[in-house]
Amino acid sequence: MSNVDPILLSVMARAFKSITDEMSISLEKTTRSPILCEAKDFVTGLYDGNGNMLEQTENLPILSFSLGPVCKYILKYFGDEIYPGDVIFHNDVFSMGNQNNDVAVYKPIFFEDELVAFSAAKGHQADIGGAVAGGYNPGATEVWQEALRIPPVKVYEKGKFRKDVWDLIFANIRFNIVQEDMRAEIGSCVVGERRMLAFLEKYGRECFENHKKALFEATRKMMEAEIGTIPNGVYQGESTVYYDGKNHGKHYSIRVEVEVEDKRIKFDYSATDAQSNAFVNGTYTSSASATVLTLLQMVNPDIPHNEGMVEPVEIVIPEGTLLNAAYPAATTYGNHLCPANADAITRALAPVIPDRTTAGWNHLLCSLTTGRDPRKPRQDDKYVDICFMGLKGGSGAMRGVDGYDHIGMIDASGGLLDQDYEMFEQQTPHRLVHHEYSCDSAGAGEWRGGLGVETVFEIGSDDTQLVVFGDGDVEPAFGLDGGGSGSLNSIVLRYPDGSTKTPDSLDLIREVPAGTVYHQRAGGGGGYGDPRKRPAVLVAKDVNNGVISKKAAEEIYGRKT
Repeated sequence: MSNVDPILLSVMARAFKSITDEMSISLEKTTRSPILCEAKDFVTGLYDGNGNMLEQTENLPILSFSLGPVCKYILKYFGDEIYPGDVIFHNDVFSMGNQNNDVAVYKPIFFEDELVAFSAAKGHQADIGGAVAGGYNPGATEVWQEALRIPPVKVYEKGKFRKDVWDLIFANIRFNIVQEDMRAEIGSCVVGERRMLAFLEKYGRECFENHKKALFEATRKMMEAEIGTIPNGVYQGESTVYYDGKNHGKHYSIRVEVEVEDKRIKFDYSATDAQSNAFVNGTYTSSASATVLTLLQMVNPDIPHNEGMVEPVEIVIPEGTLLNAAYPAATTYGNHLCPANADAITRALAPVIPDRTTAGWNHLLCSLTTGRDPRKPRQDDKYVDICFMGLKGGSGAMRGVDGYDHIGMIDASGGLLDQDYEMFEQQTPHRLVHHEYSCDSAGAGEWRGGLGVETVFEIGSDDTQLVVFGDGDVEPAFGLDGGGSGSLNSIVLRYPDGSTKTPDSLDLIREVPAGTVYHQRAGGGGGYGDPRKRPAVLVAKDVNNGVISKKAAEEIYGRKT
């Protein structure tokens, strides 16, 4: 385009990223729930007037594809009835939402009386109604047992607060903190609107539109170039999902066919098993997000996150499959099918791009506690906590690089201190006893997997409700090219009377007494390459640091220390 300034194009790309980063910082600093202000389980983004992605800041990678499809749906839903001053809520998984608890805010941005963009934020809320506090109900078989559905709805229209709509929504949500966190999301969107309007006032509408198109085209070419480095062909990968919360012993297969043809790549899940009649299902948006984030781990990390990034990528997930369950299925677990989805893609592409694929990552096994905190006044004593400290283990190694130790939240969000110890004890009545890397948890290899962690805390309130959800207690993270597997996940409860209980990987325990000791191990990632080729100096260092034992050094790595 002759009227496109290449320097301004670069400035524009960085300006959009700066805006979404500022929105992210605003949201982090104004929310109260630990899942938002500490784990940063949210995404902020900018979209053009047609719902195309301008830029995103995905603090949690599973949200990489979660806002754009809903933005386009909102445009179709409201048509011409979108006005300046509108604020729209949405979480509905059957209108392109990814997970019930992930509630989004969209704010249309008007410039010179024209709809030119949207600012948006989506974050995981502490509660969203349904049968079980906290939003995870392993016994659910349909959406109404999980959550309050919020199709596109205006809580502000033309700048006027709609108190009736607001009260209707929050009358069905248990914790007042959710209202406060949703106001923080609105504030984040206001920040995005202000910065976007300042940009438009500086450069003008025509300049914005011309350079936006050029930005999309440049980004598309970057992604096409990355795809072009993958040999043309059709590749298959498969992974297994164990237990659905209802049918013990029943397995589900995720099967993906990856077709690479020159500058385009297609992920086809048509052979994936049918949806379950229980808790474990995904939505199209959650599954497509998992596909996108897995691909992004294999390409140039400097590719801007805009519409051009996804244009060369085709994702086919038929409705009625495990990864795209049909209405009215339970789907809250869908985000947590990401690791199994990533495993299938990795197994498909590892033979042809071995330098850019990792061994298997530890799967999530998570717990959520809710109840009353006896230290606080009755009117403010309810708490909900997801134990971020223990829910993920290590990432897989890749050729030339060890795995990342304890990846934190869902797929590489932040590391060991995803939950501050002191904040954990302030926000809940629990007492942390022990939290550290777990020796010998990582898969052995020339490049070892990332370490898992061990977490122990004492439950501090009677009648605590414990929800367990996840996987990885059956099959460990796999190794590649001769690397070893990681270790398994486990959770054990030791009650005050000395008895113990090992919850299922999908479980709901309604009355856990105070004084119960919760003991969790999150496994390590898979190793890459023959362990006996690992340099002796690195093995000695790992032994010295407590990463591996002397026994493992001798028996697995063949090194005496």
